[in-house]
Amino acid sequence: MAKSKMSLHQREQLRGIVFVFPFIIGLCAFFIYPLTLSIRLSFGKLVSVVGMKVEWAGFENYVRAFVVDVEFVPTFLQAVRQTLVKFPLTVLLSLIIAIMLNRDIKARGLFRVIFFIPFLLGTGQVMQQLLNQGVDRAVLNIMDGRLIPYNVLVYFGSTIADAVQTILSILVSVLWSSGVQILLFLSGLQSISPSLYEAARIDGATEWEIFWKVTVPMISPILLLNLVYTVVDSFTNISNPLLQYIQTYGFSNMEFAYSAALSWIYFAFIAIVVALIFGIMKGYMHTNEVEEVKRHGKKRGRKVFTLEKSNNRF
Repeated sequence: MAKSKMSLHQREQLRGIVFVFPFIIGLCAFFIYPLTLSIRLSFGKLVSVVGMKVEWAGFENYVRAFVVDVEFVPTFLQAVRQTLVKFPLTVLLSLIIAIMLNRDIKARGLFRVIFFIPFLLGTGQVMQQLLNQGVDRAVLNIMDGRLIPYNVLVYFGSTIADAVQTILSILVSVLWSSGVQILLFLSGLQSISPSLYEAARIDGATEWEIFWKVTVPMISPILLLNLVYTVVDSFTNISNPLLQYIQTYGFSNMEFAYSAALSWIYFAFIAIVVALIFGIMKGYMHTNEVEEVKRHGKKRGRKVFTLEKSNNRF
């Protein structure tokens, strides 16, 4: 009896499974298992580090975070406050810089590289290690926002000096962490058809109207991506005080169960923020005109044929 041969589709499926099998193993070993262990730790008490033996403790760790621990809530609010200040500035400045770099200017490629260099050097830790090895101190002053010597600012009073230093520190920190956002906005801006801008200018639209009626709707998917990326990056940055607080309990105080509970509280908050961003941006997302017409046509019981090939209409 002849052996049944595998069809082409079955061979392709088997080949795909073989290729993704190492990833599945890594996902189970290095992601799913630590994730489940972290959840168990957050609701339990670590009995023995050897074998990670955990006893069920209920919501004891979560109650401790909000009732017993007097430092968690202030540290949490500090992290949220820092993110709420830097998050909109990062997205706004990234969009402005991307629009400027998208224009036809001299040395445009050089400016793009300059703004992306911080991402290549790292999120600050790599540069910090380099500075500790004796790199020029002026670079450290720039990174810390000390662009103007304090001896000069002190003549204007301590209040003004502290305010200027704080603003400069925030701006430098924002610009230092905006390389990816600028790159994403550039890719979105370059994907917009020039015919849309030409049609808008022929209709008499001003540059301000073109920005809000053409540019923003067309890059709305990239805007959503940048919003989510910036929020997650801000909340998970190594300089985040709450992450340092959680790390101290987990690896310095060896309280793994309480550290896991703090981590899941923080994760739940980030998930809520991201969900709110998706909910708010859902009503402002640009959708394909053909799909919109098809959907409305089906609702009204009509067949739509006229815009079947008009994917690029303004």
